[in-house]
Amino acid sequence: MSKETVLERKTIHISGKRQITIPQKYFDELGFGKEAECILQNNMILLKPVRENTGGDFAEQILADLIAQGYSGEALLKKFKDEQKKVRPAIEKMLDQATEAAKGNGEYSTYHDIFGSEE
Repeated sequence: MSKETVLERKTIHISGKRQITIPQKYFDELGFGKEAECILQNNMILLKPVRENTGGDFAEQILADLIAQGYSGEALLKKFKDEQKKVRPAIEKMLDQATEAAKGNGEYSTYHDIFGSEE
């Protein structure tokens, strides 16, 4: 069973400062917050909401590590939030390094190199 893609168009104004307003319906439906990711692809600009909580697996690993370090209560919550903010930049850096490795301009790491064994 295929899922039909619904295309909806709306013309919006671009200000003199290159600013746009996302229509309220789209803003609400897609769950935008304070940030949007802007992507240039095939002569189009795609906007999508930035999700603060990315990947439960990373969250679980961060929590397990912090608990093992002895954090608990409010200190655990604060340290978790600090560590979670580092995940996205780290992944972006890894993707940049992977792109360079694919071009033959750098070294690469395996899944095992990054995350270790599953034991």
